Amino acid sequence: MTDAAPTRPSLPASPASSPGGDREGQGPRGFVSHVANVGIKDGSLDFSVVASEVPCTSAGCFTQSRFAGASVLISRRNVASGAARAIVTISKNANVATGEQGHRDSEAVVAMVASSLGVPAMDVLVSSTGVIGRLLPMDRVMAHADLLTEGYGPADFDLVAQAIMTTDTVPKTARATVGDATIVGIAKGVGMIEPDMATLLTYFFTDAPIGRDDLSAVFGRVVETTFNSLSIDTDTSTSDTALIFANGLAEPVDLDAFEAALHAVARSLVQQIARDGEGATKLLEVTVDEAADDAQAKRVAKLIVNSPLVKTAVHGCDPNWGRVAMAIGKAQDELDIDPSHTTIRFGGTEVYPRLLDDEDLAKLSEVMAGDEVAIQVSLGIATGSWTVWGCDLSDGYVRINADYTT
Repeated sequence: MTDAAPTRPSLPASPASSPGGDREGQGPRGFVSHVANVGIKDGSLDFSVVASEVPCTSAGCFTQSRFAGASVLISRRNVASGAARAIVTISKNANVATGEQGHRDSEAVVAMVASSLGVPAMDVLVSSTGVIGRLLPMDRVMAHADLLTEGYGPADFDLVAQAIMTTDTVPKTARATVGDATIVGIAKGVGMIEPDMATLLTYFFTDAPIGRDDLSAVFGRVVETTFNSLSIDTDTSTSDTALIFANGLAEPVDLDAFEAALHAVARSLVQQIARDGEGATKLLEVTVDEAADDAQAKRVAKLIVNSPLVKTAVHGCDPNWGRVAMAIGKAQDELDIDPSHTTIRFGGTEVYPRLLDDEDLAKLSEVMAGDEVAIQVSLGIATGSWTVWGCDLSDGYVRINADYTT
């Protein structure tokens, strides 16, 4: 482990919680939460805070969008210390493209939460998700300040996962243990997902003692092979945020084992997101191997998973491998890709270049009818490989997004 976090005071123990945490809920020690409705849009949960009761290390990845929202800009600044210990999320309003007033509003939310926790504002991160171009109803948000101060209890990560939802149909959580420590991850997101960093909103909390530099390096690698390998609709959000908090209340853990456990939690969340993609009925997994390198494999896999024709074929249970060949062919700058060296498989059944017989067609019918469809492509060049996840494309996606603000 490396550099310890800067010294920060411990939170005063709340009536419902103390360092040591809620082990019955399989959550990491020493985290508290607050979940409420403050009237952002309707009567559903729309405001949440999770905080560590003791100082911790933290790391984050954020959207590369040129229209990044105020919350992203503030969190990117505050997480740079590696010592942030709380995240406040407002759902149903992205607070994006709202100018200086929107930035001041997000700063005010951070200050309100910091005051309720008794910590510096720089220790609090903020996320917002929902409709773009509308100011937050700050009168309703700030009216919640008194209730917030008295409203922290042992962290309920499942409830927080509900509170950060927008068009999600189900909350998304995953857990793992590594030695004496626990990792819990939550996420929201079903559309506007083609990340340049992580994607949507996803947070990880652990009581493992991980130094700042190690945590940042591990998190970056995990994000690249999970959230950066997910696509629903090729659109990058203005609010994408991925964060991790480690408060060190558990016994020391092996760093490699911690990374493996964190990867398992992140991969589970990615698959849950893909299954819940807007209008989705199937999880689509695309693996490209025998590529020149991992980067080439990822580029080709993304061309396949993002193809509207591939996605609609999957939705219609149509084993139309010609659409996969078409998507590979769009890699026009990959001059080492040769159709005569390429193999395409659906669910392990080779569909190109071998001609299909009746038995193959029967297997393909079963593969395409399932709620998970796996496509494998071998390029016959070298040893690079990558896996990406997505979903089918249905008329439901069109309907959800056509009616989003109306």
